[in-house]
Amino acid sequence: MIFLRAAQREFTQNAVAVFVALFAILISTVLIRLLGQAAGGRVPADAVLALIGFGAIAQMPVVLSLTVFIAILMSLSRSYRDSEMVVWFSSGVPLTAWVRPVLRFAVPVVILIAALSLFVAPWAQKKSVEYKEQLNNRDDVSRVAPGMFRESSGGERVFFVEALSGEEGRVRNVFASSMQHGRLGVMVASQGHMETDAAGNRFVVLEHGRRYEGTPGTPSYRVMEFERYQIRMESKEASSGPRQPKTLPLPILLSEPSNGNRGELLARISAPVLALMLSLLAIPLSFVNPRAGRANNLILAILVYLIYSNALSVCQAWVGQGRMRFDIGLWAPHLMMMGVLAVLFYRRLSVFARWRRR
Repeated sequence: MIFLRAAQREFTQNAVAVFVALFAILISTVLIRLLGQAAGGRVPADAVLALIGFGAIAQMPVVLSLTVFIAILMSLSRSYRDSEMVVWFSSGVPLTAWVRPVLRFAVPVVILIAALSLFVAPWAQKKSVEYKEQLNNRDDVSRVAPGMFRESSGGERVFFVEALSGEEGRVRNVFASSMQHGRLGVMVASQGHMETDAAGNRFVVLEHGRRYEGTPGTPSYRVMEFERYQIRMESKEASSGPRQPKTLPLPILLSEPSNGNRGELLARISAPVLALMLSLLAIPLSFVNPRAGRANNLILAILVYLIYSNALSVCQAWVGQGRMRFDIGLWAPHLMMMGVLAVLFYRRLSVFARWRRR
């Protein structure tokens, strides 16, 4: 009982620390990517926070898998470095006795990863795509923000308003530029607001301003003053492309077995299996020989994880392209890692047997 309680306590403490660090890295990476897209105009600036949340949820299975793997690896490696493993081995506790506490710690997390991978992460991917489409389908006026130049969706107009007026929906010091039939029109007005007629058409109404119209590169320009000028805003129909397999719920993946859907289903099923296999692989990979250095087992563990995850990605791509059967792609990487796990356990147990004979 002391052995199990000590192992569970240390696994949990290390897992909390590792999760906080990995989650901070994830949020920073997603934030940097989205800010770059927002600066380039590919993502609306007011959508960054929501997309960060959706992206974090979608990547949570990977974060939890690494958390379990690293937490177990750190805990058992510390036991080797502090010679606690020698005490356990001397007490008759073999290396295989760590399987039980590792599974007790890992299985609840694996169940959570399965739920996230099969149901929650696809929902987050779907909501992220829908949110982007909803923001991109807004009309041009909805994109205007005080103090910022905003280009229309078609690139034919540019709007700028200095500030909001005291009345609801009114703005002050409006600038609008448009290109129609090769002629450039620039309008400046002291005030502006939105109007909607009986037919549902939306207009930008500029008041007390001037319009400068001419052809770029020529000296001939025409200047007009106006008391009221209306610009009709074209309504943008909501558009949505074909849904990607990663956004489809599990029942649709099962009912529509196309190559792309099979590849996505393979990735979702493999996520919890990957976490379970990594937790078991951490037991033999945690061996530390103080004379050989402390980083050797970490390098080997990183290589094993990269090979494992890349093998799963290759199988998913081949299944999605129809180059590999689904059942082969689903089990081949895991069976390969089970063989590696058996070899590593055999080597560690043989070393332990030789040590006991001495």
